[in-house]
Amino acid sequence: MEITERQVVDLVSDLVRIESVTPWLVPGGAGEVEVERYIADWLSDLPVEVMIDEFEAGRANLLARLRGTGNGPTLCINAHADTVGYANWADEALKPRRDGYRLYGLGAADDKAGCAAALLTLRAVASSGSRLSGDLLVALVADEEGASAGTERLIAHQSIDAAIVIEPGDLSRVIVEHQGFGWIDIIVIGKAAHGSAPDQGVDAIVLLAEIITRLHRHDATSFVPHPHPRNGRTAFHTSTVHGGTDYATYPSRAELGVEIGTQPGEHLSDRVREIEAIFSEVRISHPELQVEMRVRMDREPFEAKGHERLYDVLDSAALIHLGHHLEPAGLNAWTDAALMQQAGIPTVLFGPRGGNIHAPDEWVDIPEVVALCAVLEDSVRAFLV
Repeated sequence: MEITERQVVDLVSDLVRIESVTPWLVPGGAGEVEVERYIADWLSDLPVEVMIDEFEAGRANLLARLRGTGNGPTLCINAHADTVGYANWADEALKPRRDGYRLYGLGAADDKAGCAAALLTLRAVASSGSRLSGDLLVALVADEEGASAGTERLIAHQSIDAAIVIEPGDLSRVIVEHQGFGWIDIIVIGKAAHGSAPDQGVDAIVLLAEIITRLHRHDATSFVPHPHPRNGRTAFHTSTVHGGTDYATYPSRAELGVEIGTQPGEHLSDRVREIEAIFSEVRISHPELQVEMRVRMDREPFEAKGHERLYDVLDSAALIHLGHHLEPAGLNAWTDAALMQQAGIPTVLFGPRGGNIHAPDEWVDIPEVVALCAVLEDSVRAFLV
C-alpha cells in the first residue's frame, strides 16, 4: 500500500490539533489520553488489538498489535504522543498549516509525525491481507518529554524482541548511539548574618560562584576540545540558580541546577567525581565551603547492541525507496531508545527531517514522512517474514 502526502498531512494535522502536553514538564498539560482515544478510533476498522493503557489520570500509552502466526519475533515501533509546552506561540501551535513541503504545528516533527508514520505503516501492513510470522506492536507512548514513564511502563509489561524508535532526524542515517545525561543540584550552605557583619556571615552565593567558574572551565578544557566522534560535544550547562533571602542578609544557602552529559562507556558517577574534585579545589582557598550534591535524574547513554539484522532490513529498504544506504550515526541528545536497549531490546533510532524543535513554528518535512512509511513497511515485512 503506497502512502500518500495527503494521508500524511491529514493524520499529522489531526494529531497536532489535539493538545497532548506532558504535565510532568508543564503543569496543566492535557496529557496523552485524548490523542490516544482519537488514534484508537482511527484504528477501529483494522484487524489489530488496540489498548489504551492509562496508568495515571490523563496519562496513557496506546498499544496496537497486529498478530502474526506466532512463529516469529515481536517488532515494536515506538513513538511518543506527548509534546512540550507552547506558551511562546499559543495562537498558532495547535493550528496545523502546510507551506510547500513543510507541515507546521506543535509536535509536527517531535513526535506526531513519528506517530503518524507508525500508524500508517501499521495500516498498510494490516490492510494487505498478508500474514507475518511475528507481531508488529506500535507503541505510542506517554511522557517522553518528561520522565519517560510511558516507555518505562512499556518495557515492564510487554515482551519485545526488537525496536525502532522514531524521533526527528533525517533519512540518511540511523542513530545507533547517543549521549546519556544527568540533572544534578549543587547546594552550598553558608551562614546567615547581618549585611554589616561580614566576620559573622558566610556568603553561599560567592562560594557557589567559585564552583560555577570552575565548572565552566572544566567544560571549556575537557568537553569542548574533545567531542565524541559520533555524538559530538558532551552536554553541559547551568540550568537554574536560587539563593539568598533579602538585600540586607548574608545568604545562607545557594542552589545550582546543572545538566551534564555522559558518553557510551561512561556513567553519571564519572561526572559526579569530576564535580567533587572541583569542590576539593575550591576548599583549598575557601576551607569554609559546605556543599552537597543531589542527582535528580540519571539516564544512561544509548549504544545499540544485537541490532544488526534490524539495521540491515532498514538499510535494504532505504536503498530501494531512498536510493542510498543508511549511515550509522550518533546523537548529542537523549531519547527513549536508551531505555529500550537498556532492557535488552535491540534498538535503533530513525526518523524524518524537521526543524524548530521545541520552539515556535516547529515543522516536519512531508515527503520524508512519506518515504519513512515506505521504508518502515518494507522493513517490517522483511523482519517479520
